[in-house]
Amino acid sequence: MTVFTPTPPLRLDDPGLGDHFLRLVGDGDEYGAVKVVTTLHDQGVPTQRIMMDLIGPTQIRVGDLWAANEWTVAREHAATATAERALAAIAARNTVRPTRGRITIACVDGEWHALPVRILAEMLRLDGWRVDFLGPSVPGQHLVTHLHQTGPDAVALSCMIPTRLPRAHAAITACRSAGVPVIAGGRGFGPGGRYAQLLGADAWAAGAEGAVSRLGGAWPPPARDPLVHAFLGNDEYTYVVRHRPDLLTGGMRSLRASYPAMASYDDHQTDATLEDMGHVVDFLAAALYVSEPQIFTDFVDWTLEVLRARGVPPVALHAGLQVIHDQLRDYPTALSYLDTGLSHTSTT
Repeated sequence: MTVFTPTPPLRLDDPGLGDHFLRLVGDGDEYGAVKVVTTLHDQGVPTQRIMMDLIGPTQIRVGDLWAANEWTVAREHAATATAERALAAIAARNTVRPTRGRITIACVDGEWHALPVRILAEMLRLDGWRVDFLGPSVPGQHLVTHLHQTGPDAVALSCMIPTRLPRAHAAITACRSAGVPVIAGGRGFGPGGRYAQLLGADAWAAGAEGAVSRLGGAWPPPARDPLVHAFLGNDEYTYVVRHRPDLLTGGMRSLRASYPAMASYDDHQTDATLEDMGHVVDFLAAALYVSEPQIFTDFVDWTLEVLRARGVPPVALHAGLQVIHDQLRDYPTALSYLDTGLSHTSTT
């Protein structure tokens, strides 16, 4: 096997460099990762391109390796921490005087994927914004307190997982009620950001470069009534959320009876099954909240791929969906979403 030896000049479009950087973050080699990005910067490569063309794509590959069961959760976390160290090192080399406005950037409550928004924060600093980066999982009430204390011109909210959409909605509504427009981003808002507008966001961007462009244009957007999109969900959503513990308890009891393989599960496998059951309920609730069955079916398809990589047969997920289905017979929309999910597991 040929070993890539990074000697200047380095090229961002060289696949060998991307593979080398991935190995460095995968090994937790902070010094090596920092050396790569600072060497690129010394060669004159703009900081924006290092972030967007090396650090960002590498993080996507890290997630893919975890999903494929090639990397453990611990290695994924170590790689993320190493990438953050490299990002901080390259960002520290730039001093830009704010010439635009002030923006607050945060992950919604319960959202822990902070590296993408950290990249956004640094991109906006380079574009002349004064940035308050609040990091992962910011509770809505603390976010609003910060807005009253600082008076920013905009809030950028990230949501990577659809189960956080109800909390994202609450945060968006609170920010706009405080008079601060919101730009949303992250996969959790759906293809093309379709749920961002539904939840009341003033704008949406597919990535950091799109957000920089949108905020650098006609901002703020025309004011709208912040209460227009203040209420979503329905009786079925409310039932699923309030009875989540009962659904999980009943589901685990039924699963033990209907899925014989569970008899040989150790404590770790049992805990993992309970956690997976919780994901089923949470994604179902999110789909009900915005009346979008694709949220649930996309979750089912993704889970099938993750389980397959770990040697877990589709029948396990099918059984889990069925025991939740059996407890929601009086809720037709939830049943229709679960029926569609079951059909995906039956044809796999």
